[in-house]
Amino acid sequence: MTGNEINLAQMLSRREARVLEQKNFLTKYNSPLISFSMNIPGPIKTNEAIRRAFDIGEILLLDSLAKIHAEILDFHEVHEDTGDELLLAVKSGSPEALKNLAVKIEESSQIARLFDIDVIDSQGNKLSRQTFRKCIICDKQAQECARSRTHSVKEMQDAIEKLLS
Repeated sequence: MTGNEINLAQMLSRREARVLEQKNFLTKYNSPLISFSMNIPGPIKTNEAIRRAFDIGEILLLDSLAKIHAEILDFHEVHEDTGDELLLAVKSGSPEALKNLAVKIEESSQIARLFDIDVIDSQGNKLSRQTFRKCIICDKQAQECARSRTHSVKEMQDAIEKLLS
C-alpha cells in the first residue's frame, strides 16, 4: 500500500485532538455526534484510493441523514496523514436511530466494510453496534481476528487494496 507512513505518536496526538473536538461539539450543541473515519490497519492511513472511498462514505452518510430529515448543526472535516475524518453534530431523533443508520451504511457494500461510523450521544457515550463486524479477509468476527492477530498487516492491506480497486 502506498502513502505516507505515520507513527504511534502521530496517531495518539490525532486521537487526542479528535476527543477534544468531540467534547467541544458536545458542549456547544448538546446533541448526538457522528464520527466517520476509515478502518485502515497499519502505518498508512490514507492515500488517493482511501480518500475516494472516504468521499463515497461521506456522500452516503449525508444522503442518509437528509432522507431522515436530520439537521446537521455543524461539521469538522480532517484530511491528514493520520487519516480522513468527519465529525457531525446532528439534531435528529434518537442516537439509537442514528446508530442503526450508521450500521446500515457500514454493511451496505464491500467498500463500506472499511467505514467506521461512530455515534456518540449528547452525554458523550459511544453507542455500540448490536451485531459484530466481519473480518475483511476471512468473514469471521473482526474483533477476534484483531485480538488474536490472525492476519498480518500486509494481508489486511492487500485485502483493502483489492476492495479499493
